[in-house]
Amino acid sequence: MGNPRAFLEINRKEAGHRPVHDRIHDFGEVEQTLNTNDRRQQASRCMDCGVPFCHWACPLGNKPPEWNDAIYKGDWKLAFKLLTATNDFPEFTGRVCPALCEKACILNLMDHEPTTNREDECSIIEKAFEEDFVQPRIPERNGKTVCVVGAGPAGLSAATQLNQMGYQVTVIEAREDAGGLLRFGIPNFKLNKIIIDRRMEVLRQEGIIFQFNTKLVDTPAKKGEEKKGEIADDIQNDPTLGQDKTVTAEELSKQYDAVVITTGTPTARDLKIPGRDLKGVYFALEMLSQQNRVLYGQEFSKDQLVNAKGKDVLVIGGGDTGSDCIGTAHRQGCKSVTQIEIMPKPPVGPDDPNNPWPNWPRTLKTTFAHEEGCERRWNINSLEFLGKNGKLTGVKVQEITWEPNPEGGRPLMKPAKEPEIIKADMVLLAMGFLKPNQPEFPENVFVAGDAANGASLVVRALASGRETAAKIDKYLQK
Repeated sequence: MGNPRAFLEINRKEAGHRPVHDRIHDFGEVEQTLNTNDRRQQASRCMDCGVPFCHWACPLGNKPPEWNDAIYKGDWKLAFKLLTATNDFPEFTGRVCPALCEKACILNLMDHEPTTNREDECSIIEKAFEEDFVQPRIPERNGKTVCVVGAGPAGLSAATQLNQMGYQVTVIEAREDAGGLLRFGIPNFKLNKIIIDRRMEVLRQEGIIFQFNTKLVDTPAKKGEEKKGEIADDIQNDPTLGQDKTVTAEELSKQYDAVVITTGTPTARDLKIPGRDLKGVYFALEMLSQQNRVLYGQEFSKDQLVNAKGKDVLVIGGGDTGSDCIGTAHRQGCKSVTQIEIMPKPPVGPDDPNNPWPNWPRTLKTTFAHEEGCERRWNINSLEFLGKNGKLTGVKVQEITWEPNPEGGRPLMKPAKEPEIIKADMVLLAMGFLKPNQPEFPENVFVAGDAANGASLVVRALASGRETAAKIDKYLQK
């Protein structure tokens, strides 16, 4: 703790976002960066608490007091070493993590100005790449093999941990490239895919083998039979998905000493109301995945294209995915965006009496995408998709209230007003994902990340990957 009075003398300063009038015209990263001097001052605000609740709140067990102190002292190499001891990919969490550690920071309790841990974390790894601190680490092999099924955050985390333990790791992935939702879900304006490509090059140099367009299915396809299986969270008619090969967990369990399943949560929550089959109603990730692919150079026919240009867009779902849809719709040139949520409006923070510090406050979250322009409404139930000649024209909705259930459990939904129609040419369903029901696997097959726990944060997926890698190592050491 280089400056014990910094938290009293220096206010929290965030890097902020590019101006709205500038950023909505491209898909470049929205967040800006501070200069090195300002970043060191922000790091100095960390109080090196006797009981570091930031460490407690982080699923990865990151230690901000240690690496913040290293930043302040200008020892970026030490900061990098401390950070990567617990986090394999800080360039991802430094951009997309909601920063549970900051809400648990004691400075957040004192004056709602926590240490800028997330930005500090991102600055460390960017400095590390800039100064060539990030170098491939080639481990000594132990003669055993592990297959990781799924190249999302959990899979990549498990793969890099197992690789460094000496196992020969092969990662198979249904899509055409690695990253999972980092690549095919999170928009470029939050995470530029160059960041993923940069890390992938390091992982390949470290000896991890990647095999794409290979889908995990329940049963193997017979010779000459069309390869089938659940399409994951991508556009349904993606011609690149799973075309080369299908495998089963049973087959992999015999080919490798251990297998870890990290296939995420492939099934989006649907809204099966009248008119669901109208053209113009899409799952959120049909739009987000396709837009990321377009930016990567892929082309789609007019019939396949999911684009909001010139349209009135309705986003159903009030979470982060819905926010990503809003930002993407603006950059595609939409006419208007409305976001509705069936649950009540969260309390306006910063404090949450029902979930007090150091827990995560369930308060109203306004993202930079909302600031770009969006009408937001709560307690709205969707009744019917309306259309003409097979195309969407609007959605019949109704304002509702929630009343306590006399029998306990989920509150009862009651109509509050008469139904109304929201004009819409495009609806994006951003209502979350269903937790997958995993079958019984052979003894040497493990499950990690969202595939095991249901949809959650990237930082929790990374933590699960690390934990599962440790379990596999213990299993194979027997």
